[in-house]
Amino acid sequence: MNKNGETRNLKGTWNQAILTFLFPILLVMGLRWALIEPFVIPSGSMIPNLLVHDHILVKKLAYGLHVPFSNKWLLQWDQPKRGDIVVFKYPENPDVYYIKRLIGLPGDNVEVQSGRITLNGDKLPLSSFEDPQGENGFHYFQETLNGQKHIVRFLYEENTGEVQVFKVPENQYFFMGDNRDQSSDSRFWGFVKNDYIVGKAWMIWLSCNSTLPTMTFVCDPSQIRFNRLFQKLQ
Repeated sequence: MNKNGETRNLKGTWNQAILTFLFPILLVMGLRWALIEPFVIPSGSMIPNLLVHDHILVKKLAYGLHVPFSNKWLLQWDQPKRGDIVVFKYPENPDVYYIKRLIGLPGDNVEVQSGRITLNGDKLPLSSFEDPQGENGFHYFQETLNGQKHIVRFLYEENTGEVQVFKVPENQYFFMGDNRDQSSDSRFWGFVKNDYIVGKAWMIWLSCNSTLPTMTFVCDPSQIRFNRLFQKLQ
């Protein structure tokens, strides 16, 4: 009741309050579902191109749109390409997200020896590359895949290991980490179903050497790697 003795209708006020509260939440959820989703790199499997505590943005619309809260595609207008850095659901536990480089498409024949790749009978070109991290004991090469160049890292210089042979099944993909001798990837746990593809890694928007002791998901402001901010991934 207001000061004039009239009873106010609060229905509109409550509806507006609920809408004001829910709209930002729905907007953020919608953006993460359809457009861009942030991820944090937890391991060194993609060194030197992605480091631990790199914060990246992933394009969810790069290949299509999933049904909300489902692995199924609502629409898929493009396929992942060889050389793409892709976020996907780990085949052995779909609640866990992995990030690797796409090596083999459906129908491809992939041979791997000590991390070196032969794709459909052709060895991927490797050329020596200066150590970008200044770490001793590792060997760096520039690898060419699908006309694009990227850096890969090897712990062992010798290419004398057992040859692993893979035939990529229909509607599945073969992934490997750029840190070839320190990556758990399709060589060990197999192929990734098309439905498990999440999106294409796009950009590093934040990076740090370490996180806050009390909040391990938050970068320590004094440990920011400024030279990595807003780097596009390739």
